[in-house]
Amino acid sequence: MKAASGPLGKIFNLVNKATSDEKEKTEAELPFAVMIFTLMAASGISPYDSWKKMRKLTFLPVFKKEADEVVRQVEVLGKDPLNVMYQRAEATQSKLYRNFLGGFVSSVRSGGKLVDYMKSQLKSIFELRYINMNRSIERIAALVEAYSVMLIVVLCTYILFVVFSSSSVMDLLSSTSISISPYMSYIIAFLIMPIMSLFFILIAHNMQKSAFPDLKDLYKKAIIFLTPAFAIIAIFAMVGSLQKAIRPLGLPEIAVIALIATSVPLAIQYYRIARINYNAEESMPSFIRDITESQKTGLSPEKSIVQATKRKDYGPFSKFLVLIRSQIEWGIPLRKTFENLRKEIRSWFVIVNFAMMVETIEIGGNSIQSLEILSEYSDKERELQVNRRTMLKPYILLAFMWSALIAITTTIVALTTTMMTGIVSNDLTAVATIAMQDQLRVFSVGIILQCWISGFFIGKISEGNFGAGFKISAMLAATAYLSLVLSQYLLAGTFTIVKPGGFT
Repeated sequence: MKAASGPLGKIFNLVNKATSDEKEKTEAELPFAVMIFTLMAASGISPYDSWKKMRKLTFLPVFKKEADEVVRQVEVLGKDPLNVMYQRAEATQSKLYRNFLGGFVSSVRSGGKLVDYMKSQLKSIFELRYINMNRSIERIAALVEAYSVMLIVVLCTYILFVVFSSSSVMDLLSSTSISISPYMSYIIAFLIMPIMSLFFILIAHNMQKSAFPDLKDLYKKAIIFLTPAFAIIAIFAMVGSLQKAIRPLGLPEIAVIALIATSVPLAIQYYRIARINYNAEESMPSFIRDITESQKTGLSPEKSIVQATKRKDYGPFSKFLVLIRSQIEWGIPLRKTFENLRKEIRSWFVIVNFAMMVETIEIGGNSIQSLEILSEYSDKERELQVNRRTMLKPYILLAFMWSALIAITTTIVALTTTMMTGIVSNDLTAVATIAMQDQLRVFSVGIILQCWISGFFIGKISEGNFGAGFKISAMLAATAYLSLVLSQYLLAGTFTIVKPGGFT
């Protein structure tokens, strides 16, 4: 559909975008909301009381807001709960949510078994999640291909300016006194390519949601680390005397050292976060199942949790389970224990499952059946997330390939251009070589920076957050630099122009 123009068109487009975002958020939270309704129905909670309890679930903001509206209309306006749910079904933009509410209301009015309806809806929604996951991976694959094409197109343009930026080469080939400024190639390397990459990163951010929504402390530290790194690169780039003072290091070496030195500590911190949280995601379904089996023997919920925490094969997650056991044994309420765990664990999957487990235990009723449902579907959700990450891992290899190819291709074109000058006139060979070497140093920094930025795109694609990009960015920057050095070293004899270590 063609986008509307004019002031009214802009308003329409903004409203349409907001509606689309609301629909996506609703459908992202829907499986977990249906899971909670199923658990409450299995525990004997009425549909309206389920809505009232939903108001406490801050980790599902869309459905918390929806629950607030349902309760408001019932208790303030005096409407019938089923009529309110039917009206909410007509108002929502999500077809999945509309179908769920419509079936919910019909099941209650017809006197059907609500638990059976909820289970069938839950099964259907998880099947749809699997289908949607495959579709989203296809869209991500298309985005990566588009990003690769963008790099190729911009690289071709970049190479043209590498060729024409040497005034001595251009003068010789054109037999004129017209020289082409190298500043356009600098704009491409340091402005256009990063902006295009940031544009694709923004698209990836909207397509791929993070499993760890709270990484603000890592990103704040990244700003503190990266600001002086870029300042150092800029200072050495603008003050040529500083480069001479620290030879044999040159500008590319300074850039790659600064970027890697700042990325590695952040990558280590993210690795520690990911290791604990991915282990917690792996352990959570088994933990819930252990609690369920303990309750079947007649133990109380608290004693069942204490018994489950004594299992030895939970890995790094065990230290949190020890904390949970200690707090329960000291008589701290289960909900307070959950709040304390929430401060330590960043995985949204673990937080949601632990919260649903707490709600199920506190409700009472047929909690064993509810916990069995929770353990079954938490295991299915974990498998979905693991499969998703596994299917996206190969794109990391693609990033290393294009980083090496960009560096090698640029080096070959630069050396070829300089060699052509020598073929035409030996008198200009030395001048052209010096000019090309000076510009190749600057171009190399642009390539290293571009590959470093690409790491965040791949990190967002592969794991859903930018924290994963620090390790990949450092590795891609090192790959680009090594490719530049090795290509010059190996091709020096072939072109007989640039000595090994031509950066300096």
